[in-house]
Amino acid sequence: MNPTVSTPQAPEREVVDSGQITALLDRGASFEGRLTFEGTVRIGGQFKGEIFTRDTLVVDPGASVEAQIEADSVIICGFVKGNIFARRSVVMHPPARFTGTVTAPSLRIDEGVVFEGASYMPKN
Repeated sequence: MNPTVSTPQAPEREVVDSGQITALLDRGASFEGRLTFEGTVRIGGQFKGEIFTRDTLVVDPGASVEAQIEADSVIICGFVKGNIFARRSVVMHPPARFTGTVTAPSLRIDEGVVFEGASYMPKN
């Protein structure tokens, strides 16, 4: 049996429960600087700076991220302020709050998300 269950209350679990987390900045932790990684990184605490990856970034509920983000995919359930450049997709689940600009070929904003900014969907 596969213990991974995707529920509307915890959509980020789709990635988190798959066992593919490379690094975790959990609640109570804060970091300022430049983060570069491979694999999936989950942020549950506070981050300020720049994030670069060819993989996936997950921002948990309660997390606060102020950054320029360049990634393959970004899943947001917390607060993010900055510019996101995603090669594949950006998904925002409640209680996400986003302020900034999203540039991605695919953008999904679920009901209940606060989105203040602009989005650009380049043709590939």
